[in-house]
Amino acid sequence: MAEELIIPTETNRKTVYEALFPQLQSLVETESDLIANLANTAAALKEAFGFFWVGFYTVKEGQLVLGPFQGPIACTRIAFNKGVCGASYTQRKTIVVPDVELFPGHIACNSASKSEIVVPLFYRNGTVAMVLDVDSDELNDFTDVDVSGLGNIVKLIERKL
Repeated sequence: MAEELIIPTETNRKTVYEALFPQLQSLVETESDLIANLANTAAALKEAFGFFWVGFYTVKEGQLVLGPFQGPIACTRIAFNKGVCGASYTQRKTIVVPDVELFPGHIACNSASKSEIVVPLFYRNGTVAMVLDVDSDELNDFTDVDVSGLGNIVKLIERKL
């Protein structure tokens, strides 16, 4: 992969995901280090979409622990039963929150975050390895296009777990 992403100037997210996917695929498939892959994936998503915050929380010591991310400083540790990340981990599914203020138990790591999507990543044995957390500073910013696009991207990383 080149040192910079080739991102269409369109605002259509589906088109951007379609352009980003093969670039991330090329990057992830040729790199064996998980941290490097997580870091570059977070950076690529932040660059391609301009999301407020993009990062990974990995399962460690009985909780979710901050991993590679792009954006303002973040909560370092999240209990499995707390916030959107904990709910995604516990429910083992992608969760889209149009307005974080309306999500019971939302953890306000940054007050500028208005909407959120969290996607779990699984080991081959089916246990949750980590979650991808993406925050927007706009309400209702995530749709089924993001569920699908981010779901495809996390599958690239899951193949390396």
